[in-house]
Amino acid sequence: MIPKEEQENKLVLIPKAEKYIEYMLDIMIKLPRTEKFSIGTEYKTSMYQMLNKIMLLNKLKNKSNRQLIEIIDILNIIDSHLNTQRIYLRIMKKNRWIDEKKFKVAMELIYEIGKILGGLIKYYAKNN
Repeated sequence: MIPKEEQENKLVLIPKAEKYIEYMLDIMIKLPRTEKFSIGTEYKTSMYQMLNKIMLLNKLKNKSNRQLIEIIDILNIIDSHLNTQRIYLRIMKKNRWIDEKKFKVAMELIYEIGKILGGLIKYYAKNN
């Protein structure tokens, strides 16, 4: 049986990721045309891969040691996608493709997801 707190954390990731992706897609639409099809495409791919891993994580049940290791691996992959997206955001801000306000909102959304992710990683690492 999965502890209620852990299940709630997993489920909270889905709407947080959805909100973040919706916000970023609005930003992507307004990028300069050349950047929309380069960094914008890379960014979207990373977000969708992250969402895919979150959905997979939500399906896994914590039953065996092997699955525990798989869950930690998936959490680390999601974390690497978040780090990549942070870098993309900094590049966009530096090149003035997005303004300071949009940058801060996006970083805050990433921070919220990262906090939940960090809690899950700690939980699973402690129980492994």
